[in-house]
Amino acid sequence: MNPAPSQPPVIVDATRWLAVGSLLGLIVLGLAWELWLAPLRPGGSWLALKVLPLTIPLAGLLKHRMYTYRWVSLLVWLYFTEGVVRAWSDTLALSRALAGLEIVLCLLLFVACAAHVRLRLRAAGRLNPR
Repeated sequence: MNPAPSQPPVIVDATRWLAVGSLLGLIVLGLAWELWLAPLRPGGSWLALKVLPLTIPLAGLLKHRMYTYRWVSLLVWLYFTEGVVRAWSDTLALSRALAGLEIVLCLLLFVACAAHVRLRLRAAGRLNPR
């Protein structure tokens, strides 16, 4: 029996929660990293403001807005790039480890957003199954 049109398939819901979870993880990581764990300056850094753009799409992801999933999958590459640069150039081992965690969270967010969009389009019949 097919689920009701208002109920998303379980896998679509799972990709939604993976996207929201990894986005929240990036926000918490960015704040903790720049304020307490390994800030660029002792006592915290204004670089913590880098998480502000990540707070904008949170409501759209929770409301299933397809457009938000699409542009978040592009925005996340800025944070991925920061993670790669800091993983290879930072002198603190803790900061390099945090950069590695940022890279993993960015990849999870990208995969979740891409899968979510693809699965929803397939469920709507707009994407040809292969």
